[in-house]
Amino acid sequence: MAAHNLKHALFCAIVTLIVAYPILGFNLVSSGTDIILEGATTQTVISVLLAAVVVFLFQLFRDNIMALLGKAPALNPLANRQPMEQSKRLKLESTILTLIIIGALFWPFFVSRGSVDLATLVLIYIMLALGLNVVVGLAGLLDLGYVAFYAVGAYTFALLSQYYGVSFWFALPIGALLAALFGLVLGFPVLRLRGDYLAIVTLGFGEIIRILLNNMTSLTGGPNGIGGIPDPTLFGMEFGRRVKEEGNTSFHETFGIAYSSEHKIIFLYLIALVLAVFTALVIRRLMRMPVGRAWEALREDEIAARSLGLSRTSVKLSAFTIGAFFAGFAGTVFASKQGFISPESFVFLESAIVLAIVVLGGMGSQLGVILAAIAVTILPELAREFSEYRMLIFGAAMVLMMVWRPQGLMPMRRIHIELEKQE
Repeated sequence: MAAHNLKHALFCAIVTLIVAYPILGFNLVSSGTDIILEGATTQTVISVLLAAVVVFLFQLFRDNIMALLGKAPALNPLANRQPMEQSKRLKLESTILTLIIIGALFWPFFVSRGSVDLATLVLIYIMLALGLNVVVGLAGLLDLGYVAFYAVGAYTFALLSQYYGVSFWFALPIGALLAALFGLVLGFPVLRLRGDYLAIVTLGFGEIIRILLNNMTSLTGGPNGIGGIPDPTLFGMEFGRRVKEEGNTSFHETFGIAYSSEHKIIFLYLIALVLAVFTALVIRRLMRMPVGRAWEALREDEIAARSLGLSRTSVKLSAFTIGAFFAGFAGTVFASKQGFISPESFVFLESAIVLAIVVLGGMGSQLGVILAAIAVTILPELAREFSEYRMLIFGAAMVLMMVWRPQGLMPMRRIHIELEKQE
């Protein structure tokens, strides 16, 4: 066994050297019209060697390390505590979430503009993650092309505003419904697919949408994208310094206050907050309905679910459609926030990030997904000096989570039905 561990550790260390040195050690530098390949610095070589040594030691003593990690939960003083009663737990969760929402309503009035703008992006990712949580976490359908529905919602608003002058509030339900229609269309070809095959087909669907947006230059602008996307209005009041559309009024003049560019940022944040809360409440309600039970049954055992009379077709289509609907919501808000969109805003990396949020938070767990979305979005902004190693750190975190806590940060708790004792 020891000899086997030694061989495996050496193999992993060599693979680390082979993979890491070319990526970190070689740099292409332009010198006039020529491209020069520069070698690694001494610091980079030492870093790669240290990484190989760490991999070697970890693989050599992996069994001992994993045994120690397995004892870590026992150090928690609350590890053996009896679980809270379901009614009390639900009441406590509802109270905490209510307090968080109330705090979020007043929070943007006391922080900087950059913080509010970042918080709006966090809420967009929360909507995306909650929608994908229906497909992946509840129904157990691995979707790698979820960003396609996000793009449909964003481009629906951009095109409607550009060609027909449709406002944000009219485009919001249209974008969500059109994204849901695309989810329904995607659901039919994948009814008989599971696991890796389903992931490949959905990945292809996401790339097809992006390539279509890139090539349909006459309609979507192609790589140039679409700019000048209007901001949402409040009962005909615009938040810009000057009114852009005839018949509207300006917010600051209506209320007799000084103009501030923060008004628009805060208003968009509040819209995203309301939509995120709406998304969470609707999905939370669906989870307790028969359709939510059907999603979980399909995830646990498709054959057993079919034997109970559940329609595989309707269950899968409902999951894809509802998940895509909320992605369309998020896409419309994103387009309004950015004011400009292009196909490069909807690459596969976006789908991977949202899927990672669902996995890290705990598949099926709403609170876990929300916390993971906040962490994944905010932490890179707090550590900008490590921006070059963002994906490396992100991948390492995913690996550690899969080894240490594969069920996620806050795994989903099943709702138990207690029967009254009969005397």
